[in-house]
Amino acid sequence: VQLQASGGGLVQAGGSLRPSCAASGRTFSSGVMAWFRQAPGKEREFVAGISWNTDRTDVARSVKGRFTISRDNAKSTTYLQMNSLEPDDTAVYCCAATTPYYRGAFSLTGAYPYWGRGTLVTVSS
Repeated sequence: VQLQASGGGLVQAGGSLRPSCAASGRTFSSGVMAWFRQAPGKEREFVAGISWNTDRTDVARSVKGRFTISRDNAKSTTYLQMNSLEPDDTAVYCCAATTPYYRGAFSLTGAYPYWGRGTLVTVSS
C-alpha cells in the first residue's frame, strides 16, 4: 500500500487549502482513510477520517466547522478541505489507511498500519 499526499503550501490566515491523498497497492473499497498532523515540538494528532464504504466521518474538535473530509472512490483519493486556516494549523499533514476490516474509532493512531509522507501546511499571520 502506498499513500501519496500533496496539496500543502503557504497560505495567509483565513485562507483555504485542499490537500489530497492518493492511495494505491490494493482495492480501497472498505476500511478507513484519515489525516493526522504534527506541528513542530508537538505530538501527532488526529484531524479527520472517512470510511471508504459508508457515510461515516469523524473530525477533530479543534478543526470542526472549518475542515471537512471527502473521498473519491474511483480515484482512491481523499481530500481535506481546510477553510479559515489559523497559524496554529501549521503542521505536516499525513494521510494514513487502515486494513479493509477495521471497524473501530477513527482517531486511534494505532489503527493505521499504512502511512504516507506528509505535506507541509504553513499558515502565516
